[in-house]
Amino acid sequence: MTALLADTEPLLVTDRLELWRPRAEDREDIYLAVEAEPVRRFLGGVPTTRFDEAGRFLRNGGSWALYGYGTFVLRPRGSAEIVGIAGVFHSWRGFGKGLDDVPEAGWILREDQWGKGLAGEAMRAVLAWFDAAHGPRRIGCMIEDGHGASLALAAKLGFERYDSHRPEGAERDLILLERG
Repeated sequence: MTALLADTEPLLVTDRLELWRPRAEDREDIYLAVEAEPVRRFLGGVPTTRFDEAGRFLRNGGSWALYGYGTFVLRPRGSAEIVGIAGVFHSWRGFGKGLDDVPEAGWILREDQWGKGLAGEAMRAVLAWFDAAHGPRRIGCMIEDGHGASLALAAKLGFERYDSHRPEGAERDLILLERG
């Protein structure tokens, strides 16, 4: 039986970032990157737990294994530090409206990395890679209403609004977008 080996170099490199497939040892640093309240504000506004993030981490690993794409771990070039995640992952949101069983784009940066253009830099590289590797096709995206920076980035990346959805108990709508 052959063991799966961890990547020894990033899959994508931009001017300032290395984009890595996730490795098992990344789980805790990804949790630390997304746990802060300001980061959670537009991720449903609720605290996260290590259990919640471990499940999300494993679902992302499943996306990579089953579909050949998923969320990348973002590191500054030449550094082991994790500053966020970004990618196209296989989604099943469970509320229909075009976000079940489809590729979905998403990005989350550590709070101290906001305003530097890193999410856009990463997502431009991801989308170019995705289109080349998997063919241009529809990609969904959802952003919580009021998150102006992410909505502006989505528009720059070619995503257009097609619907909205309000999860049960939520205070704000999710803006549903698509590209392709």
